[in-house]
Amino acid sequence: MQTDCVIAGGGPAGMMLGLLLARAGVDVVVLEKHADFLRDFRGDTIHPSTLDVMHELGLLDEFLRRPHDELRDVAVRVGPDQAKVADFRHVPTRCKFLVMMPQWDFLDFLADHARRLPSFRLVMKAEATTLIQEGGRVAGLRARTPEGELELRAALVVGADGRHSTVRAQAGLETLDFGAPMDVLWMRVSRRPTDPPDLFGQVDAGRMLVMIARNDYWQCALLIPKGSDAAVRARGIGALHDSILGLSPWLGERVRELAGWDQVKLLAVTVDRLREWAKPGVLCIGDAAHAMSPIGGVGINLAVQDAVAAARLLARPLRERRLALADLQRVQQRREWPMKVVQGMQLAMQDRLIRPILATNGPVRMPWFLRLLGRFALLRRVPAWFIGVGVRPEHVG
Repeated sequence: MQTDCVIAGGGPAGMMLGLLLARAGVDVVVLEKHADFLRDFRGDTIHPSTLDVMHELGLLDEFLRRPHDELRDVAVRVGPDQAKVADFRHVPTRCKFLVMMPQWDFLDFLADHARRLPSFRLVMKAEATTLIQEGGRVAGLRARTPEGELELRAALVVGADGRHSTVRAQAGLETLDFGAPMDVLWMRVSRRPTDPPDLFGQVDAGRMLVMIARNDYWQCALLIPKGSDAAVRARGIGALHDSILGLSPWLGERVRELAGWDQVKLLAVTVDRLREWAKPGVLCIGDAAHAMSPIGGVGINLAVQDAVAAARLLARPLRERRLALADLQRVQQRREWPMKVVQGMQLAMQDRLIRPILATNGPVRMPWFLRLLGRFALLRRVPAWFIGVGVRPEHVG
């Protein structure tokens, strides 16, 4: 198969880039290794700056007709104290809220619109395996499919295949790993109309729980010390129930809906980034270029912003058959600084807040900066801007 651009990975970065390049008249193929997008416990937060991109594409109204939840406040409880810490009602965007939507719905929506474009092709059950290198540059890739090996020749291969990217490994791109003090156990518990309305971060001695409100259930993330998953499971499902109830006692008997460990999924948290995002003929974006901590739920937003910038910078060189390494490097130059700012903030939160909390067995107190946010409503606009808009938001152009 011959194309202008082949994208490995049908996640937020890959699907958005494929849609935008196809709209610009670039022939593009997106490879997704799974048969569908239906996988639980992926990032489900759509930020106001991403909603601005949807508006610029003329798709926002249709997108918001899909089932979703809208979040305007974020609250946190530390020990016995509770405070609102972010207020999205004043962010300088069209939509002044976060959209909570299963990631498969977001990806299905992008795929539905991309398929209407004549220069877009989406190949499911196609896993990138090997880069084709000729004359000192990447000239395409090979993928494994149920029908056999698929070979694609392209002027550009984009790695949007996540934090365990085959493309970046095949390209030999150097990774800088910054580590993380925690992993995350994902699970779901039913939700009732009388439950607290906001997204809650709950912290107590040695434990942290994030609860994301869905229509009829809570998506729960229990933070555990790095590498402790086997030890947590060895203590039994009853000990997990006790940990959750210690943080959210109002759940009561609902924790018993978690009847076995098959209902609990592990996210091994990784924070890393590439030193160089590109080589001749190949570029990495999204998690393949910079794996983010789940703090702030900004991974989807940064992936989409990478895709928007890449499409804007690369569409014309691809169309005119004059793509050069300097064009690919401009994507990194555009997106590296905002990524480093967000990643630096995440690393600071990991080291100064999460690591000490997970290491303590005694009572914990609300940190001073969270107390300030809870006391002064005006200050709550700052984290809302940082999370919801971010540094250097991108526009379709």
